Amino acid sequence: MTTQPVTAPHTATRRRERAAWVFIAPALIAIAVFFVVPVVSAMFLSVTDFDIYALADLRNLRFVGAQNYERLLTNPLFWGAMRNTVLFAVIGVPLTIAASLGAAVILHARVVRWRPIWRVMFFAPYVTTLVATAVLWNYLLHTRYGVINWVLTTVGLPAVDWLGSPATSIPAILMFVVWKTFGYNMLIFLAVLQTVPDDLYEAARIDGAGPWKSFCHVTLPAIAPTLLLVSIISVAGFFQLFAEPYVMTQGGPAQSTVTVLYFMYEEGFKWWNLGSASAVAFILFLCIFAVTLVQLWVSRRLGAET
Repeated sequence: MTTQPVTAPHTATRRRERAAWVFIAPALIAIAVFFVVPVVSAMFLSVTDFDIYALADLRNLRFVGAQNYERLLTNPLFWGAMRNTVLFAVIGVPLTIAASLGAAVILHARVVRWRPIWRVMFFAPYVTTLVATAVLWNYLLHTRYGVINWVLTTVGLPAVDWLGSPATSIPAILMFVVWKTFGYNMLIFLAVLQTVPDDLYEAARIDGAGPWKSFCHVTLPAIAPTLLLVSIISVAGFFQLFAEPYVMTQGGPAQSTVTVLYFMYEEGFKWWNLGSASAVAFILFLCIFAVTLVQLWVSRRLGAET
């Protein structure tokens, strides 16, 4: 009778660890190649004067330290772009969350018919090509031939130069961005709403709570972690707004729709100040990181108080 050799526990553990590293190695390599290396390279470029001359000959590359950051912090165009970006985020994030959560609550109701069709219709703008939808909205917002102005003039209101006036260009782009992106957040809210137990709503109805109180005291506390996640994603998205103003207004009128990412694009690929553009990228990262920390702190405080 033969006996199988007993494998030591630490040997089996090492084998499992090696197998785990083999399985995760492709993902780690991809992260290193497409994230770590570009980030480290951009960090290096942000402290140099890398421009079109250095692009032609690396011997023209010079180390300038924090000069790129100092120059940006004294540039009024950069602060104008930062102000526009903050305005987009402050107005756009609540609008997007409200629209997506409202649509999710309505579509989650059992009395709504053809719910799959409505979900596809609301989600379709998110997966549609951005340039095509932006061109379509340009026609909708046209001063003379746009449908929106036709509706306004029909009810007796004056036509609005949506994309030609600094006062209305940001609201016009916000309408498009909210319409384009709220479907994605809607699906996230729909998924989490399906996990809320019906017993909670039944208990609220027994206690005399109406739809609004049930929403405030049952739905919102149950989906609070998802609400935080969506708010963080939305803030990061609005801080990285670029394609919408680029296609619809080219940063105009009077640079009223120039965002930080649009400013970075011009610095890097219009004026070929790649070192300065890299510095803009890291300042933008710090802003998003700081806002995310504030959101997490606020959520923890609210959770502790409740």
